[in-house]
Amino acid sequence: MRLVLLGNAGAGKSTMARQLMGDRVIPRLSLDQIAWDEGTKRKPLEVSLCLLHDFIQSNDQWIIEGCYSDLIEAALPFCTELRFLNPGMEVCVAHCRRRPWEPEKFPGPNDQTAMLTHLIQWVREYETRDDEYGLKRHRQIFDRFAGSKREYTTVASYSK
Repeated sequence: MRLVLLGNAGAGKSTMARQLMGDRVIPRLSLDQIAWDEGTKRKPLEVSLCLLHDFIQSNDQWIIEGCYSDLIEAALPFCTELRFLNPGMEVCVAHCRRRPWEPEKFPGPNDQTAMLTHLIQWVREYETRDDEYGLKRHRQIFDRFAGSKREYTTVASYSK
């Protein structure tokens, strides 16, 4: 398994990754881990790409998940399947509101809660955003990918 999960924040990428892993030890990389420096500053792309390639080369099987088109595209030549999680904006917003504290991203639960309003606004812009994080760019990646791929448009379809 060398799987890439692509979608908006709150689409369910991490949840799907955990379900696919089950009890198996499959290395998982959330692209958030390699995309950001401390705070809200993106790492230089070259640094993130080096970290991504190190992860890919160090593991026979893996799951990579994120919304970063530049990093997703760099992983695609190595994956065996691309899954595009596209359940709709309101589902993503609801997931963000229910998201448990993510200690790998925030020092404490209050820090995560403080960012929730900004995150929800960002999620709501998914369909109109014209950048690497938006639906337009994700759709282009999915449509152009020639390998095994599947789009999921409902949460119910995630387990099929």
